Amino acid sequence: MTKDFKAIEKKNIVDDVFEQIKEKIAVGIWQPGQKLPSENELCSTFNVSRVSIRSAVQRLRDLGLVTTRHGTGSFVSDRAASFDIKVTAPIMNFGEKEFLDMMEFRELLETKCIELAALRADDQDVAEIEAALNEMRASRHDYAKYSMADFRFHFAIVKASKNQLFIHIIDRLKNVYYYHLQELNRVLADMESSLAGHAKQLDAIKSKNSDAVKRLVREGANIVTAQTLQKLQEQTKKR
Repeated sequence: MTKDFKAIEKKNIVDDVFEQIKEKIAVGIWQPGQKLPSENELCSTFNVSRVSIRSAVQRLRDLGLVTTRHGTGSFVSDRAASFDIKVTAPIMNFGEKEFLDMMEFRELLETKCIELAALRADDQDVAEIEAALNEMRASRHDYAKYSMADFRFHFAIVKASKNQLFIHIIDRLKNVYYYHLQELNRVLADMESSLAGHAKQLDAIKSKNSDAVKRLVREGANIVTAQTLQKLQEQTKKR
């Protein structure tokens, strides 16, 4: 089962493990319901530590590709069948229309979810949002890890809305959403401004100021849209 993997060089270890396992799942080599090799087997196969394996598996869980059963192990999720590896294509290969469609979707959904989160978030919700923000700060020099934490931040807000339909929509689209964030962070690479905006959103949720959080989402969407369209236009001119 594990013979086709490649040993990992001692850099970007978690990213490499994550990408190799994700590829096996995404192309159907590992099927929904199939058990992943044990931690010991994966450590031996990749020649990495347990911490690296656990971090990679956690990222797979966050994307909905893997589920872990206590005392039994990790398994390919039933939802992995709908995972589309094509969404990993860089956003700079997308047209302006596709990018604007995604931003319109995000602004519509995030504005309502953060408004509801400001009204409904409990202490546990706030703690989860804050933990994701702290992880973003710790990962600000690694856009891939930063983007995973970025997704957790936004998904935590969606969950804090307590609207099960919104939660279900983002849960089903999490791979698309994550890779959208990853490519935005890769292209724009302005983590400090991003962190400042996310911190303001958290503060507004804590203060239960729904008007402030809605304004912050719209302002953030406008800035990101303008910056990314500029990058797209620059890319087009270079061709």
